[in-house]
Amino acid sequence: MKTIYFITGNKGKFFEVKEKLKNLDITVVQKNLGYPEVQGVSLKEVAGYGVDHIKKRFPHPFIIEDAGLFVDALEGFPGVYSKYVFFTIGCKGILKLLEDKKRRTAIFKSVYAYSESNKKPLFFIGECIGTIANKERGEGGFGYDPIFIPNVVTKTFAEMSTEEKNTFSHRGKALEEFIKFLKEK
Repeated sequence: MKTIYFITGNKGKFFEVKEKLKNLDITVVQKNLGYPEVQGVSLKEVAGYGVDHIKKRFPHPFIIEDAGLFVDALEGFPGVYSKYVFFTIGCKGILKLLEDKKRRTAIFKSVYAYSESNKKPLFFIGECIGTIANKERGEGGFGYDPIFIPNVVTKTFAEMSTEEKNTFSHRGKALEEFIKFLKEK
């Protein structure tokens, strides 16, 4: 059985990955190494910088993930700054910024970077198109989950089980690409 480390301090993200990969012959281990998240122009750039930093001190196969919520009426904000914005103004702040906006479309994007020693990192990208709710709904998930509604359903991510969320989410789609890679390897 192969071990892949998921470098994250986010227990919610770890649980989603563990659930998604549970039927593979892989053990996923959470490791909170911490790494600088450069504020780049793209999620791939942010993830690539993180991989380069971690590879210098961690020789095992690992994945990291960076995600962002890109709100159309806010010109793509918070985008690559989603984590910082969440910890400063949160869901309530995003809702406040949108309170006079009719257009509430948004895209959640995720990039997983996979790294092995002496190899270039591989990137797996997923997107989920949806809308921002008028108020927070649901108790599950984490981050912006209480305000994001994927186009294919009427529930927010926070109103879904982890399994249901993984079916629609940006992370779930990126992980599907990663799973295809693992099965072909």
